[in-house]
Amino acid sequence: MNLRTLFYVLSAIFLGFLIPYLIATYLFNKEVLSPEQQLANAMWRGSIYSLFALGYALIFSILGLLNLAHSSVFMWGGYIGLMSVLKLDMPIWVAMPVGMIGGGLVAVSVDVIAFMPLRRRNAPRISQLISSIGASVILLSLATLIFSSTPKRFPQDSIDALPGTADKPLTWLLDNANVRITPIQIAIFVIPIVLMFLLEYMVNSLKIGKAMRVVAFNQRIARLLSINVGNIFAFTFFLSGVLAGAAGVLQGLAFNSMTPYMGATVALKGLTVIVLGGLGNIRGAVVGGFLVANIEIMSIALGYGWLSDAVVFSSLFLILLVRPQGLLGESGKMRA
Repeated sequence: MNLRTLFYVLSAIFLGFLIPYLIATYLFNKEVLSPEQQLANAMWRGSIYSLFALGYALIFSILGLLNLAHSSVFMWGGYIGLMSVLKLDMPIWVAMPVGMIGGGLVAVSVDVIAFMPLRRRNAPRISQLISSIGASVILLSLATLIFSSTPKRFPQDSIDALPGTADKPLTWLLDNANVRITPIQIAIFVIPIVLMFLLEYMVNSLKIGKAMRVVAFNQRIARLLSINVGNIFAFTFFLSGVLAGAAGVLQGLAFNSMTPYMGATVALKGLTVIVLGGLGNIRGAVVGGFLVANIEIMSIALGYGWLSDAVVFSSLFLILLVRPQGLLGESGKMRA
């Protein structure tokens, strides 16, 4: 576990909550209802945002452009996990990796169809960007055709089969602070954190991760070092899809509702997160995810939920005025 990354995560969680709290309390004389509960809510929501944004950051670090089909991969990963429970009677703890693998395969399909043919023709990046939009629309249409637009939920008995149940919150953990935390919320917070540290370990320590960093730095040098750039592209897309699939399943568990349009609500937040943290920066995606979640939750807690998106983007604008490259951004390259 990298202590610097842990420091960044904890700083994003607590400073991202503390600063808006102090501003609201002492500058605007606003009372924050149950601040401990709001912090708990921001922690699990920030985990989902960070996990989703990591996929964006990975693709940007390799290709230098945004994969705008990432939100649809997120949605498909969630649905694959859900269908494995509904149709195959898998327990949720098995459906989770199934959704992750499914998301990875969908992401590789997006690369093969939308990106690879254009890369081989040295097409402009704007063409690849537009192609990813087309892939996103196709995936959304297919999901609507197959699953319909009616919201679907995880069966309650599958949730009850988990250690602890969603209808028995672990209030005893923080009883004096009157905080309601469910086992599902704990899992939603812990699983993304574990995946983030595994990703960082892979990028920094494993051979495939080092090859990814070389490709991110310079593809020509990578080829001179006998690195198969095409395989690195495919692996990166698969990995980004795995992260998106995990985020999709966790999002479905968090709200126990899935529709083909669930990716649209997270897509813009994910873009905000990676711009805020620094394009292509792994730690930046993590920090940005928790910051955005804290700002969003505090806006809701203060009674301005209808302005939460405006507050998030206003904060992004102010931060970019000071650091145009984002909080942890350096030349748009992947750094762990």
